[in-house]
Amino acid sequence: MSRLRLRVGERDERGVEVELRRRLYEFNVARTGIDDGRLLVLEVVDAAGALVAGLFGWTWGATAYVDLLFVDEDRRGQGLGSRLLAAAEDEARARGCTQVVLATHAFQAPDFYAARGFREQGRVADYPLGSAQVYLAKQLAPARPDAGFA
Repeated sequence: MSRLRLRVGERDERGVEVELRRRLYEFNVARTGIDDGRLLVLEVVDAAGALVAGLFGWTWGATAYVDLLFVDEDRRGQGLGSRLLAAAEDEARARGCTQVVLATHAFQAPDFYAARGFREQGRVADYPLGSAQVYLAKQLAPARPDAGFA
């Protein structure tokens, strides 16, 4: 048997994250029989094409997962985050999803999500130290006829 080596680092030059996600997805499909996973990527760009806000996640098994939602600080308070989240929910509905799940930190945006119908499912204390990781979910109602990112 060959020797195994453990490499520890802070950069992913070999594409380890993508490969691990691929392998885990294959495992999940084999165990559940559900093979409808798709990325969910929304971008808001300015006139020059620079990214000013966005959302990244995926849909799988009738659930949308929001991994990242970010709005540049100078653009906050203008409704971009709300519009991104609504657009993601609309796309999730179109893909047959019945819920959206996500995690945020207590110092980030739990109130933002709660105001948009998300309900806390649990939390992990001291992640990061002195705060908490908050897990939220929202059940999706049927699609709205006026849906869109306008």
